[in-house]
Amino acid sequence: MAAAASYGRSPTFKSLIWRIVFMHLVAVAVVAIFLPLVLFWLLNSEVDQLHRDAMRAQAEVLAERIVAQPDGTLTFNLPDSLRGLYSDAYGRYQYDIRDAEGRPLFSSHRRAGAAAVTPPLSETISGAGVTRDIDGKTVRIQVAEDLAHRDVIIDDIISNFFRRVGWITIPILLILLATDIIIFRRAIAPLWKASEEASNIGPARTDIRLPTEQIPREIMPLVTAVNQALDRLEDGFRVQRQFTADAAHQLRTPLAILRTRVETLHDGAARQVLHADIEGMSRIVAQLLEIAELDTLVLDPGETADLRAVCAEVVGAIAPFALARHKDIALRGTEMPVMIHGNSEMLQRAIFNLAENAIKFTANETSVDVEVHDDGSVRVRDCGPGIAETERDLIFQRFWRGDRRRTDGAGLGLSIVRGVAEDHAATVAVENLPGGGAQFTLYFKLSDQGA
Repeated sequence: MAAAASYGRSPTFKSLIWRIVFMHLVAVAVVAIFLPLVLFWLLNSEVDQLHRDAMRAQAEVLAERIVAQPDGTLTFNLPDSLRGLYSDAYGRYQYDIRDAEGRPLFSSHRRAGAAAVTPPLSETISGAGVTRDIDGKTVRIQVAEDLAHRDVIIDDIISNFFRRVGWITIPILLILLATDIIIFRRAIAPLWKASEEASNIGPARTDIRLPTEQIPREIMPLVTAVNQALDRLEDGFRVQRQFTADAAHQLRTPLAILRTRVETLHDGAARQVLHADIEGMSRIVAQLLEIAELDTLVLDPGETADLRAVCAEVVGAIAPFALARHKDIALRGTEMPVMIHGNSEMLQRAIFNLAENAIKFTANETSVDVEVHDDGSVRVRDCGPGIAETERDLIFQRFWRGDRRRTDGAGLGLSIVRGVAEDHAATVAVENLPGGGAQFTLYFKLSDQGA
């Protein structure tokens, strides 16, 4: 278990390709060692077999030289061309001819008139034999070679075989390994394509499914299960969005009735307080509807918008709200159109929420600046208390508020801003200004027209 755990923790083996490469390297190392040894053994076996065949052929030649005489005796006539081959001076080949009882008849290593017992052969002597029936007599012919005087060429081939085959085998196996890697990479290319598709799945794109074309059969159950899980998630998102939209729509009617009845109150102070509360609730309902609508909108990749025109419209729409709170709002930056990839309506909602949020938190008798740049960025600056470092990631969460005692918002505005930014593949940056206040910056991608 410990070995398996360490194997799983190793960063090298988190990649399937590297796991297979490692296993192939082990296989290559094993094969590179054992394959030459097996080939060496096969070569030795083949050489031994060739040696036995050669000795058997020589025994056949010697058998033809045995002739039966009229008196029943056997004679052995070895020509001069072969006599030197079996001579003691040459010392490489020997022959031994015996009868059926094993008695020596003729031998290259027995002098004439010596005892009829052949001394035992050395362990370095190896050969083969044949049996022949000559004039009714069984004769056993054995031919042997002294391995101590073996063919020099064969010895050189065998002695150098391992080194030469080793240098040939290893490059071949490495080429085979590289070929296997290329083949495997092509085989898992559909999985990489599926991974790229999966990276595009998000709350705004729950309609994307992993492709099943060319997926290996072993991986298909996993891909199918993931797609089925995405179907269930999409159904859950759809139900949630529908509930949010329905709830917001249902709240609008009671709020309108409540606003009408408040107008009939005779107490002016109470009417003003209730009217402010109703306006705050109406704004929350409107933001809930915006969230529900944004979740259903799908941005067309080819759609463009003029960022400066969008900001100008937002500033004009929110100016009465700013003046009512004794604050100014100004549009600054470039005077030229800034074309970006985006949807004008979604961009208006995001920038409107940034400007509204800045107006709420900026000091009285100060100004909120909306500044557009030709690089596709827009900055919204206020003169408020700024954003604490620890809260810069929290402020974009839905229903998060730094001051729970405030009743003029539900913490939805900045979450709408983040949602629009994500849909447009844009980024949001937050920083505090040196002179006080906060600055929110949206970075959009310029369209080809704008570039």
